Amino acid sequence: MTGVTLASMLTATVTVFMSLLFARAAWHKAADFTEFTGFVADYQLLPERLVIPASAAIVAAEVLVVLLQLIPGGQVPGLLLGIAMLGVYAAGMAINIRRGRTTIECGCGGAGQPLGWSLVLRNLILMGMAATAVATAPFVLDAAGAVAALASGLTLWTGFLLAEQILNNDSIARLTR
Repeated sequence: MTGVTLASMLTATVTVFMSLLFARAAWHKAADFTEFTGFVADYQLLPERLVIPASAAIVAAEVLVVLLQLIPGGQVPGLLLGIAMLGVYAAGMAINIRRGRTTIECGCGGAGQPLGWSLVLRNLILMGMAATAVATAPFVLDAAGAVAALASGLTLWTGFLLAEQILNNDSIARLTR
């Protein structure tokens, strides 16, 4: 990996990770759109007439985050959109946690999780990761660096999935006590 900087590797790794994260989230929401609109309605942040259009806009925006990562020059706008979305999600969760409404499903995609501060913290960490990639963009990689970044991003995403499952298991354990 000659000529590959640590900043380029970090940016590329986070870009791969965020692409996988948002692709999975969009797929989960689109695959059962009716269920997802129920999650959006459960947050009670929007009038009922806006739930379906807002849900469709969320899915479209998540797909756009992924597509922008594939377009030359689209990485930074895609990551900024991802940061904004994660921030809105964290704010919606925090509002409902403060209201005492923690039994609603987060609607994040993947294993079901009731709202909790750990999910808000998770989103803040994800926002920080994406912001770091924005600050160090653009990345320049040779073929070996690209393979390493893909492998690193996939490994990071696998670790994220494992952590998400642990949080889900903890939620289930708390409910059965």
